[in-house]
Amino acid sequence: MPSDPDRLTPNRNPRRDAFDPHRLGPRQRTWRRFVAGSGALILAVVIGSAVFVIGKISRMTTGLPSVASLESYLPPTVSRIYASDDRILAELAAERRLYTPFNAIPDRVKKAFIAAEDKNFYAHHGVDLKAILRAEFGNITRPKGRRPVGASTITQQVARNMILNSRAPTLERKEREALLAMRIERVLSKQKILEIYLNGIYLGQGAYGVAAAAQTYFNKPLDELTDAEAAYLASLPKSPSNYDPYKHADRAVSRRNWVLTRMVETGALSAEDAAAAQSSPLIAKDTKRFGPMPNGEWFASEVRRQLIDDYGETRALEGGLEVHTSLDPRLQDAATHILHEGLMEYDRRRSRWRGPVGHVNLTAFRQNDPELIQKLTPPAGILPQWRLAVMTDARRGVVAWRDQYRPDASKKATIAQILPKDFAWMKSGDPRLGEGDLVMIEPIRNSSFVAIRQIPEVQGALISLDAHTGRVLAMVGGWSFKQSQFNRVTQALRQPGSSFKPFVYLDAMENGVPPSEKFDDAPISFGTWHPMNYEKDNWGPTTLHDALRESRNLVTIRLAAYLGMNSVAKMAQDVGLVDKMPHVLPAALGAVETTVLKEAGAYASLAAGGKRVTPHLIDTVLDRDGSVLYRAADATLETAQQAADPQKTPSGKSDQTGHQDETSDADAQNVSVPHIVSTQPQIASPESAYQVTSMLQDAIRRGTGRRAAADIDREIAGKTGTSQDFRDAWFAGFAPDIVTVVWVGYDTPRSLGRNETGGRVAGPIWNRFMKFALEGRPKLQFRVPDGITLARYDTGRLIAVDGFKADEAPGASIALHGYGAGTEPLNASDTGADVATSEDDMMPSGETEATAPPAEALPPPSSPSGVETAPTTQSQSDIGLGGLY
Repeated sequence: MPSDPDRLTPNRNPRRDAFDPHRLGPRQRTWRRFVAGSGALILAVVIGSAVFVIGKISRMTTGLPSVASLESYLPPTVSRIYASDDRILAELAAERRLYTPFNAIPDRVKKAFIAAEDKNFYAHHGVDLKAILRAEFGNITRPKGRRPVGASTITQQVARNMILNSRAPTLERKEREALLAMRIERVLSKQKILEIYLNGIYLGQGAYGVAAAAQTYFNKPLDELTDAEAAYLASLPKSPSNYDPYKHADRAVSRRNWVLTRMVETGALSAEDAAAAQSSPLIAKDTKRFGPMPNGEWFASEVRRQLIDDYGETRALEGGLEVHTSLDPRLQDAATHILHEGLMEYDRRRSRWRGPVGHVNLTAFRQNDPELIQKLTPPAGILPQWRLAVMTDARRGVVAWRDQYRPDASKKATIAQILPKDFAWMKSGDPRLGEGDLVMIEPIRNSSFVAIRQIPEVQGALISLDAHTGRVLAMVGGWSFKQSQFNRVTQALRQPGSSFKPFVYLDAMENGVPPSEKFDDAPISFGTWHPMNYEKDNWGPTTLHDALRESRNLVTIRLAAYLGMNSVAKMAQDVGLVDKMPHVLPAALGAVETTVLKEAGAYASLAAGGKRVTPHLIDTVLDRDGSVLYRAADATLETAQQAADPQKTPSGKSDQTGHQDETSDADAQNVSVPHIVSTQPQIASPESAYQVTSMLQDAIRRGTGRRAAADIDREIAGKTGTSQDFRDAWFAGFAPDIVTVVWVGYDTPRSLGRNETGGRVAGPIWNRFMKFALEGRPKLQFRVPDGITLARYDTGRLIAVDGFKADEAPGASIALHGYGAGTEPLNASDTGADVATSEDDMMPSGETEATAPPAEALPPPSSPSGVETAPTTQSQSDIGLGGLY
């Protein structure tokens, strides 16, 4: 029996033999090699792909921006400036965005955007794969020329707009966007992501975020939006320009209705409410948002400058600051109108008509040629109530115009005739009038006549502020902000002329010189400089009261020489009128440079009883979170117990004039009385400030300021100012609670004309404004300090009432009228001054000044001082340098 080969081989492996490829057939071996090769290839592809993907992800991740910034994300936000009545004065913004916290955004707005942009927002983790597949399938089958459908989630849009800041239609951008979206979802909550999105998305018309868009399209806050309006806003992210309600109303309504349908699908809205919203009209309100409040441009521009100086441009324009100012819109409008009137009156009085502002083809105008109408651009300084008209009959003065300010106005021209007196004025200035000439006119209500207008060449400025706190209530920096943004209140350095003199007199009162003291109003010479009074006459011994009332130059020079210019300069600097002052006698007549703003603050110091008052425009500044960054603190309100004063009579205290100082009920009772505690420094005593105020009351009633006081039945005080050669006209004055300063002059200094003084040019403007400002205010009196006794006395020219301190004899003078008569030497050791003969000789503010101690007390009559002549040049004027009237 043959033996079994397997059994004869003890080391044989049956398992191995069963799979021995040498025992396989040809097909089996081929298949085996194919499977092995395919597996190796697949493995290589998988490994290669993994390496490629990991490498690409690594490269993208390496250059991917961090999402950590979104945790404290603060987008550029509008800074808002408010007037004192909380109306918006102006907005400062690189992008118009009003940031609204998540909890303050109404649910209907949130649900509308989720329905329109990302219905699975609360379900996905940054990327919606189902939406991507659905969008790609739709794009494959979309008709040719149709826009591809996107599938970006709200989180992806946040990544794109707030981090990547790119909309490039590339695969790489989409990949980076998706990676960032998933990272954002791991870092931020859904609420924070939605808050960032709703505040950052651009919705057209310059509006970023839903709050700005609600105001832009509907002039509403978010919480007043209807379902239909919320749905419309949610329709805009796709393409704001395509769904503009002004240009594409039908598209806008269709898209809005689609959003409402989506809100029903997501359960955000019932079918009934959606149907009602879809049937409502889409009514957008075109509101003006970007420009400052009319007539408030000067004020807003100055606030903007201060914010940038204090907080930097980025924070001021993008930090969402809330700025509350002191501006009173009612006073601002009045100040603008009254200044315009005053400048026009001066221009009409001193100037001829300067001719037409252009010329057009009359036939084309009558045919309403569109190209011609577009060329009818009004001059920059034209006022809103004026119109640009075409002369249609130059012989009779007939004009026609179409309203350039109303796009929907009738194409039919309005025809009227120029007032006969205006027409005569025009022909006296430029008789070559012709048909087609362009002139500026102002229609007269209920009349077939129009007034002719021209933009004055002269400029002006007006500021009004609270006398005790320095809060600026109104500020007009020139004729027209559109014509020139140069602010003549804060930026123009001009000579104040005689409006400087009250501070020489304030220094005299501080040095114990009473208002009744007499100085000699007699000719005086310094070499070849012969200062004179405006009237070119001399009064002899003259009280300071009369000298200030009638603005006598020679008395002021002698008074300044007596006090010493060191002392006068220090007083001017202490009240804030000048930063530095040359120690020369002409400076006492106002031959220094200051601004309208500084002069207002200096006069406020008189009204405030000798306290330093610094004008300010800003009351408070808050950041976007409501934290106070700044608060003006010139005074605080406190309450204290006030006991009855047995020394006071119920009717108050009286003086030698019979004047009674009224006291409040609290003076006779032991009650809690609120009172203001000032934080302002005291730069002069209340007694001295009142003495000057009392003299200025007579200056405005019976002196150089009479025009400014006309028909004002209040206690007021003020002083005219006219600089050399009538180049600057000022009036500065105040009531117990309000200070106003007016300046008129040319930007390039030149004479306003002979006899065009501050009282004549600026005084009437001050008068009209103060009448308006004081209307409706309580009638206040200047408070008489406890250390002052009022006395009536004869100045030699009239009966006056002045205040005298406890150590002063009311109405008395120790006869210093011989002081400085011009016959004896006057040197720097006496005056602390150089005696300049012209403005060119005046020391610049930064140079070395003469130093000498100011006089400490009045010298006795037996020891007069005299005048010393200094090296001089020929005077350029017969009138005292720097101050006139």
